[in-house]
Amino acid sequence: MLIRTIEPQDTLNVTALIQTAFTASEHGYGGEVGLVNELRKDATYQATLEVVAVDQQTIMGHGLLSEIQIGEHRGLALAPLAVLPTQQRQGIGGQIIQALETRAQQAGYRLISILGDPQYYSRFGYEPANDYQITAPFEVPADAYLIKALVPDGLNAVHGMVSYRPAFGIE
Repeated sequence: MLIRTIEPQDTLNVTALIQTAFTASEHGYGGEVGLVNELRKDATYQATLEVVAVDQQTIMGHGLLSEIQIGEHRGLALAPLAVLPTQQRQGIGGQIIQALETRAQQAGYRLISILGDPQYYSRFGYEPANDYQITAPFEVPADAYLIKALVPDGLNAVHGMVSYRPAFGIE
């Protein structure tokens, strides 16, 4: 399995993968392809923070980090993370998360925020954001809104409401 930066020729396969993965998920498809397309147009988009997991030339998974702001602090949000349903529970999502975290650290980011399954993401060190007085700009179960420091003391003095990129459509 190779985790690499997305390439232009990957976009059609990534679109199909995201639609398939989210359609088969517990919460269903919610326009994640449109979100990815809009985030790619954002001025803060960095291709190095969008990766695919490839095995024998087949894209098995995809992950994208986009900038967020919490007060005066910059961070990143993971959205979306998708793995082909037939390839789930094989560690692909975890490999994508680890690769993105490494890239985010190298780019100087101090934290990553995730809205997702707390049982899954806690395995990678994500904790309830509410424990750090960090809140979402929308209604969400507190245990599903998670955060992780990428550097020592990366959450010190960070608190407040997360501000997402305009692509998310959150005022």
